[in-house]
Amino acid sequence: MAWRGHLSKNIKELRFLMCQTSPASSSARAFVEKNYKELKTLNPKLPILIRECSGVEPQLWARYDLGVEKGIKLEGMTEPQIFKVLEDMVKAGESFKV
Repeated sequence: MAWRGHLSKNIKELRFLMCQTSPASSSARAFVEKNYKELKTLNPKLPILIRECSGVEPQLWARYDLGVEKGIKLEGMTEPQIFKVLEDMVKAGESFKV
């Protein structure tokens, strides 16, 4: 999983949106709690934003070069599935590079 150390090469910003209490956001909350520190340590200059709002569906948004954004709904996903989504977003970022 060496790609985790290269997030900032292809992505300009990551945003996790989730509800603080809903069961639908539980896997996204668990993912952030377990992995935020490592991702931030490996990518210290990459803004990783955690946005909590009551009742919101869990989502992951990536902002690329030229302001291009891509969002994925995380409801019902497990931690490995969220990692796969994040890896796919990093790979997609290669096509948006200037």
